[in-house]
Amino acid sequence: MLSNSHSRDLCTSGLPDLDHDQQAQRDGRTAQAAAITPKAACSTPSHRLAPELTEEPPAPEQTGVAALLHPDKNNRVFGAIGHKFFLEDPLTPAELADLEDQTGVSLPGEYRDFLLQVGAGGAGPSYGVYPVRLIQGRWRWEGDGAELADLSRLAEPFQREGADPEAVQLLLSERPEEDGFEDIEDFDDAIEAWEERWESVMWSADRTVGAVVISTLECAAREWLIISGPERGRIWSDNRADDEDLKPLLDDNGASMTFARWYLTWLEKVERQLASVPAAG
Repeated sequence: MLSNSHSRDLCTSGLPDLDHDQQAQRDGRTAQAAAITPKAACSTPSHRLAPELTEEPPAPEQTGVAALLHPDKNNRVFGAIGHKFFLEDPLTPAELADLEDQTGVSLPGEYRDFLLQVGAGGAGPSYGVYPVRLIQGRWRWEGDGAELADLSRLAEPFQREGADPEAVQLLLSERPEEDGFEDIEDFDDAIEAWEERWESVMWSADRTVGAVVISTLECAAREWLIISGPERGRIWSDNRADDEDLKPLLDDNGASMTFARWYLTWLEKVERQLASVPAAG
């Protein structure tokens, strides 16, 4: 259970709304990308790009994203209605240096390369990779729940272990139920007091230091990119809205997902999905 501060906008797309100027820029970029000849994307299977992305990620058209730019595909891929297979412009080296200077941390290598050579956000797993933008002189990631990350603490190591599982289960067992109260106001008071205890255990800011929210699956289910600590460069899933602690995102072989593997796994899946479904007439 979540308080209002954590449960607002639970079922919205991960990418923020754009103002008029941003929308015009986005439309122009999408049209430009759609005009790219997708020869490289179509002739190079995405699984062959996996080794290269770690060291030197390909340009957007080489990742296959440009080949996916087509209006009727937005309704056939989960989350595409949010990102529309659009990629924001990559950061310049100077912009990346400014971002890292402000946050006081060097970003993980695969993610740095993505920002510099692929895009600053957009098309990607679920509702897309949250864009990082310079707003009024300050860098920030934008999307549902992005504000949960404390950007002043990105250099602190992310902790693998969260709250004690036994303590969490005990607290869950003590959650008030409405049918146990004769007066609805008494129940409201009880559940409010319980939620304060729950937030202090599950939603403490200390739980997510050294990480940023990178994507959303809707309904407060999110994914984090770990910036500092032993899990640096890996993706963790966040289902605290369903009373589960954060946990590492694993591939089919049980290995932790790095940023590059997370992104390319999505791309491979989308390519297979679209290849198996006839285009809309």
